[in-house]
Amino acid sequence: MRLPGILALLVLSLPSCFAGYGWVHYEGALGDIQTIAIEGLRNESLEPGVDSIVSDAIATEFRRRGSLRVVEDKSLADLVIDGRVKSVQINARSFSSIQFSLEYAVTVSLDVAVRRRDGTEVKLGERSLQETELYFASADVEIVRKNREEAVRRVAVVLAGRIHDALFVRTIP
Repeated sequence: MRLPGILALLVLSLPSCFAGYGWVHYEGALGDIQTIAIEGLRNESLEPGVDSIVSDAIATEFRRRGSLRVVEDKSLADLVIDGRVKSVQINARSFSSIQFSLEYAVTVSLDVAVRRRDGTEVKLGERSLQETELYFASADVEIVRKNREEAVRRVAVVLAGRIHDALFVRTIP
């Protein structure tokens, strides 16, 4: 096939690549809701600092997407997010032939409540508030700690995105 034939094929197939896809328009998606306050989550796990990591990830996600204006004072917010980190579980996932751990999995579970200014609670699916990430083991304790922290940060970003998306997928009461 010659070059003009290939180009014609690419141009004709281009619209099928975008079938079903479109731009996300957040403006007005939640009606009168324009602002959100993110309260710091409580840490009920044994992993120190995970509450700050997840709270920061949620605030960053809302600021990054720009769908709602993040405010500090919850009395000025149309929606308030608060809750707790229920658990952080760490399990060995893969082993060497002599039973040394090669890989661990960290699972973070949240219990998050989203409330309107009038106190009405917006339900989020519990299944969407749990995520697992793998990280490598090492003989060096500091490397394992750093790998676990990075895995928790990746999980926090995924969970923050799910919380954001859940608000825009469902109808706010």
